[in-house]
Amino acid sequence: MIVCKFGGTSVACAEQIKKVANIVKSNPERRIIVVSAPGKRFGDDIKVTDLLIDLANAALKDGDVEGKLQDVVNRYKDIAENLGLDQSISNIIAQDLRERVEFDKTNINLYVDNLKASGEDNNARLIAAYFNSIGLKAKYVSPLEGLLLNNPPERTYALPETYELLNKLKTYEEIIVFPGFFGYTKEGTLRTFDRGGSDITGSILAAAVKADLYENFTDVDCVFSANPKVVKNPIGIEEITYREMRELSYSGFSVFHDEALMPVFKLGIPVNVKNTNNPTAPGTRILPTRTSNGRPVTGISADSGFSTLYVSKYLMNREIGFGRKLLHIIEEEHISYDHTPSGVDDISVIIRSNQITPEAEERIVKRIKEELHADDVYFRHGFSMIVIVGEGMRNNTGLAARAAHAISRTGSNIEMINQGSSEVSLVFGVLSEVENQVLTALYEEFFAPITV
Repeated sequence: MIVCKFGGTSVACAEQIKKVANIVKSNPERRIIVVSAPGKRFGDDIKVTDLLIDLANAALKDGDVEGKLQDVVNRYKDIAENLGLDQSISNIIAQDLRERVEFDKTNINLYVDNLKASGEDNNARLIAAYFNSIGLKAKYVSPLEGLLLNNPPERTYALPETYELLNKLKTYEEIIVFPGFFGYTKEGTLRTFDRGGSDITGSILAAAVKADLYENFTDVDCVFSANPKVVKNPIGIEEITYREMRELSYSGFSVFHDEALMPVFKLGIPVNVKNTNNPTAPGTRILPTRTSNGRPVTGISADSGFSTLYVSKYLMNREIGFGRKLLHIIEEEHISYDHTPSGVDDISVIIRSNQITPEAEERIVKRIKEELHADDVYFRHGFSMIVIVGEGMRNNTGLAARAAHAISRTGSNIEMINQGSSEVSLVFGVLSEVENQVLTALYEEFFAPITV
């Protein structure tokens, strides 16, 4: 059995959905289809999710609700008409949206999430209707049937019993069309995953039915060794390990969500990233292990939006529990951290900037000074993390020196260096304004000399 996930560009319009249907028809093993909300049809287009956010904001602020609602309905209506479907599916979607607009507004975040989730939910209904109209026996299945999530305020994740509940999907005769991005708590409260959440849904379903393969369809032929919007014609990656992909996804690879691999990783289910617009291309295979391709580096990625909390205290290294107390202060602000490079008398905590409010920043600095008696405490913002990833790095000497030399050629300063104990990744912190220069220089150092 194959579980397939189709991203927003793959289901953005009728022509794309027809491609999806042809892909499904081409292999009878493709039994479970996870779909996103309709994405952009062209460069300046607006995603349905963004239209839904506009609708939610209008409803919360007594704005033009009817106009915003019609914008969403018209997108689905256009898709339905071009797929040859009758008016009934558009009416169902319109009624669903009107009910969601009237949802309780006491919890604003929940209200917005409920409207956002309708993008995937209604697209799944529409695609199931189209499949049936062309003779593909299909069934829309709601996450209410078993995608159980934890309660707030913790980060959203699937509860263990989810996998047993969703295992029944493999017994259905129809092709299952399942909306991505959201699920429900045991109490019936809707919760959404973070960005790219449909990837997570697909991975959960693949693990639940113990699929032979999880195919993730997007709009590129493969995963590239660097961002093609920054680096000209980067080489494609044929095979990559779960660990390599996780590192690259965490630090900016937009092709695959960084949390999505965990469910399939635990069961060793292979993943294939493929192109909806070119489905015969082999794509990129994500595997537990892979054969060596002779390169120490598999890929280089970059992500901006990081801040550094710098803490200095003389004889910090002699003070038992200092690091634990520091991280506990951050934890009590419900903030996670990414890296903690340190020296003898100082430590830096790398945090994603979107987690920090000015008020939280002020509280953290004050507490560290008062409770830990630090000599110096401050935040710095505007950093990017550049990550070099490769299973072959641990057996390659001088790689860090090569990377540092390549960065130095750009005239940029290295603000932070961190290497995990696995030696699969090497992280450089730089100022965000030099991110693209550094990424390009590192690509040229590790890939350009041996490409044609």
